[in-house]
Formats: sequence, C-alpha cells, structure tokens
Amino acid sequence: MKNHPDKSSVVSNKLQINLRRLFLFTIGILFTYTIMADNNEKFPVIESQLLLDAQAKLGEGAFWNHRTNTLWWVDIEGKNFHIYDPVTQSNKTYTLAQRIGTVVPDQDGNAIVALQDGIYRLFLHDGSVELLAKADYDPQKFRFNDGKCDPSGRLWVGTMALDGTKETAALYRLDKDLTLTRVLEGMTISNGIVWSADRSKMYYIDTPTQQVKEYAYNDESGEVEFTRVAIQIQPELGHPDGMTIDEHDRLWIGHWAGGAVYCWDPISGDLISKVDVDAKNITSCHFGGEDLKQLYITTASVGLSPEEKETFPLSGALFIALPGVKGTHSFYFKQ
Repeated sequence: MKNHPDKSSVVSNKLQINLRRLFLFTIGILFTYTIMADNNEKFPVIESQLLLDAQAKLGEGAFWNHRTNTLWWVDIEGKNFHIYDPVTQSNKTYTLAQRIGTVVPDQDGNAIVALQDGIYRLFLHDGSVELLAKADYDPQKFRFNDGKCDPSGRLWVGTMALDGTKETAALYRLDKDLTLTRVLEGMTISNGIVWSADRSKMYYIDTPTQQVKEYAYNDESGEVEFTRVAIQIQPELGHPDGMTIDEHDRLWIGHWAGGAVYCWDPISGDLISKVDVDAKNITSCHFGGEDLKQLYITTASVGLSPEEKETFPLSGALFIALPGVKGTHSFYFKQ
C-alpha cells in the first residue's frame, strides 16, 4: 500500500516554492533598479582630499611641470597664475592685468600665458610679459580659455564669448614661428584637449555639446580632421570641462556642475571610474608627482548660489586624489 502525501502539505509546499520564487524575483527587480538608479554600483568611486583652500574664483588650467616638480594652474577671473610646490606646500602667485585662460611652460623655463587679448611669454624672474601673438577677435567680446601643447610643442588654445553667445568661438594653434591660426570654428566654450600616446589622435571638448570629439592628428603638420564622437556625456553627470589623459589613453575629465572627475574610455565610450570632489564645479585635472600617480584637481567658486556656497564651502580649492593609474608627461611650448 502506497503512502500518499496529505493534500494540505502539498499545497503548503507549493505555496512556499511560489513565495520563494516571488521573493527572488522581487530582489532581482530591486537590484536591477538600484543599479540603474545609482551609477556608483557600476564603477569604482575614488575619494579626493583637500590640498589647498585657495578660494579661487575660477581655478583652471592644471599642468604638472615635471622639470620643476610643481603644479602650474590659473584663476581665470582672479587674473592669477599660480605655482604650487607640493614639497614646501607653498603657492606662488603672479597677478596679471588681464584674465588668463591657460598656461604652459616654454623650453627656457618661462610661462606661455593666453591672456584676454593675446598670447604672451611671462618671465618668471621678474613677472614681465612679452607679446607673442595678438588675438584676431575683439577682447571686449571674447577671451581665451583652456589649452595645452601638442607633442611637437605647438600651443592649442580655444576661446569663448563673454556674453555666452553660442557657436562664435574657435580653437587656435600657435606654431613655433608664432603664427596664430584658427583651426576649428563654430565653438561655444572651447575646453579640454589632449593627444593619444601614438600621436595619431586629438581629443577635444566644446563643453555645451556634452561630447568629446576625436580628430585624426598629423604630428608633423599639426593638421586635424574630425573622425567621430568618442564620448557622449549624460547631462545629469554635469558638463565636460578640462581634461587630461593617462598611460592607457583613458580620459579624465572635470565635470562642471558634476562634483567629480570622471574617467572615460574614448575607444568604447564607457565610463570607467569616478573621483568624488567636495565642490560643485570641477574645472580641470592633471596627473603629477614624481611618479605621475597623483591627480591634481582645480575647482571654481563663481556661479554658485548662497545655498550652494554653504553646501560647498571648499569651492575654488585645489584637491588631490590617488586613482591607481599613472598619467603622462605633458608637452612644453617650442619656439
């Protein structure tokens, strides 16, 4: 005679199985929505630390001078060029007569600065300046913004309209013979620019487009040709500003109104990692230190509401992070 299970126990077992399935399904759905809602679950998040409470208005143009082991950076609206020495923790300041968009060293140890009406050489021993190239625009309506030197030592620097007019700015190239040429036009806020390690690609940001564009780059001639949009950035992450590149050709971008530096893969367009910064407007970043493993970050205090200033009292400060990768040496201006 066979023993038959009690009907009530069969129903109970089925109920337990269905409840277990429902529980696992619910957990799966919640996990999926958590991942979708919180990008931090998808990639590493690195914390930055305060380096210098500089109280800059518009900190920008971070550049690690590997010959002097110092960080060069500017405060555009403060009209200041700074040299920060991490060993002595001192910050030397040169105050100029005009807004300063960016700065790079030249071969003789002086500074090439993009001021509002042109590009100058700043002699560090006495603070005097020498005009190298006059701007071809009205400095009452435009100013130079971010820029860097390419692998052959040409300076690339872009502009922006002071009143925010769209698609009226340009990207310029200052050649070794001091010829200043408009290379790209129709920009709005010309910003970050870097070159790949093999010198075949240039990556460039016009901030309002929310894009990083890739250009085929000819190192011999300095000519560029647009090839594709490498990265499309979601507006909720902020707006792409200054940019640097690491040893793996990944792009590290300060996100204005994004409170972070984000690392992007320009080949796949994927977001790789994030550096949290205790400020709202992140403007530029650059790898430095003797081993190029430290990421220096500039921020801005302009454009914040009183409430935002209370929330982000360190806006305008310098920050530092250890992202776990090395950067690359940047290039000096060669005349």
